[in-house]
This record gives sequence, C-alpha cells and structure tokens, in this order.
Amino acid sequence: MIAISLADLAAVVGGTVHGDPATVVDGAAYLDSRRPEPGGLFVAIAGAHADGHAYAASAHAVLGSRPTAAPTVVVRDPQVALARLARHVVDRVAPTTFAITGSHGKTTTKELLAAVLGGGCVATAGNLNNELGVPLTCLRLGAGTRELVLEMGARGLGHLAWLCDVAPPQVAAVLAVGSAHVGEFGSPALVAAAKGELVEALAPSGVAVLNADDPAVAAMAARTTARVLTFGEAGDVSWHSLALDQCGRASFVLAHEGQSAPVRLALTGRHQVANAAAAAAMALAAGRPLEEIAAALSAARPAAASRSTLGERADGLLVLDDSYNANPESVRAALATLVDLGRERPGRTVAVLGEMRELGAASAAAHAAVGAVARDAGVDVLLAVGEAAWPTGGEPVADRDAALAWLRAHVGPGDTVLVKGSRAVGLDAVAAGLLG
Repeated sequence: MIAISLADLAAVVGGTVHGDPATVVDGAAYLDSRRPEPGGLFVAIAGAHADGHAYAASAHAVLGSRPTAAPTVVVRDPQVALARLARHVVDRVAPTTFAITGSHGKTTTKELLAAVLGGGCVATAGNLNNELGVPLTCLRLGAGTRELVLEMGARGLGHLAWLCDVAPPQVAAVLAVGSAHVGEFGSPALVAAAKGELVEALAPSGVAVLNADDPAVAAMAARTTARVLTFGEAGDVSWHSLALDQCGRASFVLAHEGQSAPVRLALTGRHQVANAAAAAAMALAAGRPLEEIAAALSAARPAAASRSTLGERADGLLVLDDSYNANPESVRAALATLVDLGRERPGRTVAVLGEMRELGAASAAAHAAVGAVARDAGVDVLLAVGEAAWPTGGEPVADRDAALAWLRAHVGPGDTVLVKGSRAVGLDAVAAGLLG
C-alpha cells in the first residue's frame, strides 16, 4: 500500500486515532491476525464467531470500531472505512481498472487477463471478490501500478454497484448469467439485473466486454453508455479451428477485426476457450495487440488448485480435480471435459458429483438435470455424494469418506475420474485421496 500516516488515514475515513498518529502504514491491509503484514493495517471485524479486536495486540496498526492495544484508527464501521480508504488509494494511483463478473469463469478469466497484462498489474488473489476482498485488493496498489484487475462477485442487487463505487472500472466484463446463487437472488432475471450493474457503472469512455453467446449478457449492451466489445463464437473477438490434445487442452485461432493469432492453452477443458477470449477482449479494449495477447495466453499456467487440475496416479488412473466450486453450468462444462478426456483413454469415465449449493428451491431439479446431462453425454459411472446430491442419480454415497472408499474399491488404471462439487462439500479431499 502507498504509505500513509494514521492521522491522514483517519482524515480519509472519518475516524479518530488512539495511539501515535504519526505511525505510518506502508504494508498491505489484512483481516487474518495469524498472517500479519509487516508495516500493514489489520482490519478488525467483530463477527458472529470471532472479534478481531481481541487479536490486534501484535499488529503494526489497526482499523477498528474501538481502541486496541495497537495504534488504532477508530471508526463506526470498519468495513465502510476500508472501502473509503480503498477508493482514496485508487483515486491517488489512478490505474486502468478492469472488473470481471459472471456466474462462472471469473477467477480463471481474471488470472488469464493478469497473465496477459504482465507482472506490473495488481490482481485479485484467489477469489477475494466481495465487499472486503475488493477493497483489500485495491490497497495493494503501489505508486507505480498501472493496471488493477478485479474479480467482482454479487450476492444480491446493489452489490456490484457498491463495489464499482470503491473501484470504478474503465473496462468491465460480464461472462455469463447462470444458476449460481439463484437461491440468494430469487430468479435468473434478478441475477441478470445484478450482473448488469457492472456495465452500468462504466463511463461513456469505458468499454463493456459482453458474452455474445449468452443472450442475457448480450442484452446488457442496452444498459451501458460505454463502447461494447463482444466475445464468443458469434462475438467481435472469436475463435476457430478448435482442437483438444489428449489432456483436454485447447488449441485454437483467436480472431478480431480481420486479424488472427494462434493460441495453445495450458488449461484443461474446451470451456476455457471462452474465458481466454474474454480476457483477450479486455486486453484489446486496453490497446494491447492481438499477437501479444495470444502469446501471453499460451504462456499462462494454471494457478488455482482444484480448478480443472489434472493429475495422474502411477498406475495410470487420471483424476480431474474441479472441486473448487460448482453450479449447474460449470458442472456441465466439467462433464464435457471428462468425456473429452475419456475418449482418448481405455477405461471408464467416472463423475463424482457433490452438492451444488445456493440453488434454493431449484436444488433438486438442478441436480437431476446435471445427472441427465451426464448420462446423455455417455459418462459410464455417476457417483452422487451426500443426500442433497442424490437427485443427480447414479450410485448414492453418504459423504466424501464413503465416496473415497467406493472409488478405491471400484476404479483403477485407465479410468478417468472427475471430482466436482461446491467448495464447502470438501471433495478436494477425495481427489487428493485418490492421487495419494
């Protein structure tokens, strides 16, 4: 973070200093007292299960709602103050800000775009994309940072508008409107209404990057005064000559305005092509040349564990660990990848599917639907983990331990196993257990 004294910080956020006002913060802001940042700012949040103020004694400086043993800027609401501080830093550094939202594909697209922009940009770590994660990312900006890449998530109407007030984007992309979080929003139409807030926040000088292949996203062109640049098979930025290698990695030709350049992705799954095209469109909107973008996409390497990570056991069992999260659309994409991989191998395809959460009343029907997709695609074995996932069909097992036991008894060399479920279900332990 750019250096700031507690006196100046208090003036920015409307707080009072308890301790030495000359204390200078020049390290990152953070929430976890177990991982302090040298010279950093500990943001003390009083939550339902823990109160950060009780763990602030060893911090260099604190932003909280009451005094602590460390020098503290006291405010009424630390979360609001954190956002104000982040906006102050964004305004002072003035980077080109890229914002990405969508029901799926956000994290991968964000990582691909960061790879294209290069090491000088600041990007969201992991998927810290909420009202705390976005300001924390902004506070990592340095005086010389030219580009800021933000993944933005929404759990309701108004969330993205609020995040865009913290960090107004110049380039904003909406990847997809799907079923993720439909239980929280209430309907796909409300999901679309919320996602569209991102492009509504753009100034006329900005660029809205929209998925031409998703009708709900394409319709958002009417909700922005910015220039619109689309991506997709029918988009301004498109692709052709798609081929997959034996590990499911895509090669294709990226095309825009009569120019083209070859790309060979190191990520598994044909669905990654659309994510790469979205990242390319955002980089093109910022003036990067197509050939440079294609080369950077080809050089990019997967960073997130349990996101389409391919592992092979010594005996030849292949495991596709995509257990980081799950919604109906991402499960369908993962099943397509499983079938693509299995087509080149001698054994069976096995889909281990855990619960997809946050679907509300649509949960049972959504699980049944992805089960039907698996069977129609020709998946040989379907394992449904946990009672909430049992409508998927196939072999029902009680939990992840039962799933691992079943798999150890029934799969072997030549088989290809997909492991997919919502993060909270913890199926990464199943993938690790199989490979271990």
